[in-house]
Amino acid sequence: MGELFVVPTPIGNLGDITYRAVEILKEVDLILAEDTRTSGKLLNHYQVNTPMKAFHMHNEHRKLEEVISKLNSGLNIALISDAGTPGISDPGFLLVREALSQRLKVSCLPGPTALIPALVQSGLASDRFVFEGFLPPKKGRIKRLEMLLYETRTLIFYESPHKLLKTLTQFREIYGADREVSISRELSKMFEETFRGTLEEAIRHFNTHTPKGEFVICMAGFYNK
Repeated sequence: MGELFVVPTPIGNLGDITYRAVEILKEVDLILAEDTRTSGKLLNHYQVNTPMKAFHMHNEHRKLEEVISKLNSGLNIALISDAGTPGISDPGFLLVREALSQRLKVSCLPGPTALIPALVQSGLASDRFVFEGFLPPKKGRIKRLEMLLYETRTLIFYESPHKLLKTLTQFREIYGADREVSISRELSKMFEETFRGTLEEAIRHFNTHTPKGEFVICMAGFYNK
């Protein structure tokens, strides 16, 4: 039987990939990529010529049986996303779960993910934290935030630029204007930037500085003074 390799890829700087990751990508029989055009730039940079097929949120249910069949036939397959570690706010969970249910071997390489550098450089407590990823776009959004009201661990969220101010405003309404946050964007890229302050200060900042890029929000947990 073949093996499924979950391979993290750089979140920005192409140099942020391990030697082992490049070797695996060159050695496997097939690479499943979230976007073949995006991943093609990375693979060309490292002279990886392995065949590549699209595997993303819009076709993963349909492609699942086909991929499992290839693994059962003895092919070794690598799964990559556009950036970071597959399965973390990216496709991958369904395939890993199905492969394990079929008693296939699954290996996940260590590597880039945006939440860890954002947390470590935030200055907020990093020994214990809760990763929430992207919030529900509409239904259940406020309920999810209210459930976290008394969470004492540092909270981490992903957010898109066009929803950032909406999210920060909802945070202020629920958690209070003085709650500390650290908001990072474009990690490891040319325009990397981190804002640190209170929710009130963050809202003022992004009202005058148009949000651009993908954001990681780290927010201090509840502290009963």
